[in-house]
Amino acid sequence: MIEKPDGHARVVAVVDDDDAVRDSIRFLLEMADYTVRTYDSPLPMLAVGWRTLDCLVVDQHMPGVTGLEVLARLRGEGAALPVVLITGSISPDLERRATELGARVMVKPLVEDDLLAFVAAVTR
Repeated sequence: MIEKPDGHARVVAVVDDDDAVRDSIRFLLEMADYTVRTYDSPLPMLAVGWRTLDCLVVDQHMPGVTGLEVLARLRGEGAALPVVLITGSISPDLERRATELGARVMVKPLVEDDLLAFVAAVTR
């Protein structure tokens, strides 16, 4: 388990309504020694709270709410949490808005090394 200097685990949340994608990312991050919390919807993650997270990986296209909406809500609550917004289809507008909100956009299928490098960089 990768720990912060204070001895606590580095925690990454993965929010995606697709079980296979969510489980694949969870497995990748766990193999890299991160503590991973998974959610099939952003609402339970938001209810638990983001303050214990070190990074968030969130899908853009989910029923009822988009990843950008989740990101905007987090920023509205003052969260400086590093976020990776994942999507199967990107547009210049989506990328611009995500960047304005301080998120990194990655296109599915994810390049595993890119995701791991980002998470490692933001959770030091």
